[in-house]
Amino acid sequence: MKVLKGDCLKLLEQIQDESVEAIYLDPPFFTEKTHKLKNRDGSQEFSFDDLWGCHKKYAEFLYQRLVHLHRVLKSSGSIFIHCDATANYLIRSLLNEVFGPDQFRSEIIWYYKRWSNSKKGLLPAHQTIYFYSKTDSFTFNTRYTDYSESTNVDQILQRRSRDSQGKTVYARDEQGEVILNDSKKGVPLSDVWEIPYLNPKAKERVGYPTQKPILLLERIIEMATNPGDLILDPFCGSGTTLVAAKLLGRHGIGMDISDDAVNLTQQRLINPIKTDSNLLQKGRNSYLTADKEALALLQGLDSIPVHRNKGIDAILKQQFNHKPILVRVQKPGESLLESIRLLSAAAQTKSSQLSILVQTQQSESISEQMIPASIKIVHAPLVQIKQILHDTGKDNAVS
Repeated sequence: MKVLKGDCLKLLEQIQDESVEAIYLDPPFFTEKTHKLKNRDGSQEFSFDDLWGCHKKYAEFLYQRLVHLHRVLKSSGSIFIHCDATANYLIRSLLNEVFGPDQFRSEIIWYYKRWSNSKKGLLPAHQTIYFYSKTDSFTFNTRYTDYSESTNVDQILQRRSRDSQGKTVYARDEQGEVILNDSKKGVPLSDVWEIPYLNPKAKERVGYPTQKPILLLERIIEMATNPGDLILDPFCGSGTTLVAAKLLGRHGIGMDISDDAVNLTQQRLINPIKTDSNLLQKGRNSYLTADKEALALLQGLDSIPVHRNKGIDAILKQQFNHKPILVRVQKPGESLLESIRLLSAAAQTKSSQLSILVQTQQSESISEQMIPASIKIVHAPLVQIKQILHDTGKDNAVS
């Protein structure tokens, strides 16, 4: 791995023509801001300016470098340029100018869920990666994802073909029998990638303002290169491209004008740390652990279901004294005191001043002193109905 300090426009002059198999760049986004962020322990602050004044200066800056990047890319190579809505229209035009519109392959959407106090409007939840090749003979390794839960088993097992009208049908042999499919690897990767954004506590996070997850770069590298290939990142920043390349057995060249970025990249290459994504490994549905029976009792309430929490089943969208209102439903076999204890502990953690416990089982009465003032108990319909039947039965009892 090589890490070079300086303006990539000058450094690219040192790279031979058609010597690089793939290029990934995450250039300044034309945000007109100075980006700053501190590392985990606050001992160092990383920053860079993304100030241009006008789009013409920004476009000229990128164009000059894209021309060199086109030169050093092999005929079998591809380029991936990362951007967001600020200047994606401009970058797409520049790529069409340098590489040609016919070499456009995909507009990859990197989608993620991320909390934000957004300004008025829709919450930004994706960034764009433009994928262009130098020629039509480009390296591409197809990757596969799991089938959708709604996929019919016949679609997996049976081969498909097209009839005389071009309609997709199941293929049949001369005897009219359905032809079984070859072994299936899954669904070919689409151009929308859900990869979690690095959270503040991720092991691989180093405090660089625009650090991308290794998982994102690994997917690009595996798709566009083979082991031993050379990958170039002319704006390497925190060095994620080179770390991913090293982990996958590729060679890499990184460039950056910042001393901090070069030093940080070199440090990460000595001890690469990658954060695994439980979301990708287990699937989003594995996080849906809310009690369905409990939520059924709360239908009609304007509430948010809570997953992976022992003490709470839902949070009301309405607040009390600007604090959350928590709701818990008593579970089968759970005493009323245990339900109160679990909800009370959650209320203290979440600073709730009003919590509601739905009692689902008839139980021995408890004194009011055992119930925190902030917890109100309501009876589930089943409990209320049983109580009515019980009371009615006593009233009609024959002496």
